[in-house]
Amino acid sequence: QVTLVESGGGVVQAGGSLRLSCADSGRTFSNYDMGWFRQAPGKEREFVAGISRSGGSTYYTDSVKGRFTISRDNAKNTVYLEMNSLKPEDTGVYYCAAKQYWRGNYDRLNEYAYWGQGTQVTVSS
Repeated sequence: QVTLVESGGGVVQAGGSLRLSCADSGRTFSNYDMGWFRQAPGKEREFVAGISRSGGSTYYTDSVKGRFTISRDNAKNTVYLEMNSLKPEDTGVYYCAAKQYWRGNYDRLNEYAYWGQGTQVTVSS
């Protein structure tokens, strides 16, 4: 069983930075690829970033490339999302998710078996 808990959300002005963390209470964190998704009001949940089991491969949606960085520390059972140069359109609830490593589509919600509760990120203009 994988239990994911996000933290680090908050309110920040445009151009600022936040770092989100997602901690897994289970014992098999390194067996999962990890992803971050976000959902803005009135919109569908969308893919933001993904990272492979070892951290050797990362993936980003076009709108965050060059601004966001996903990383993981398997020794700490934690995945991070460093968000820089934040824009108001980055506002939303950010979710951490885990998928079985053999499922190859990082950007599809239904590839992920486990989800955190979400953390709110609000970027003011």
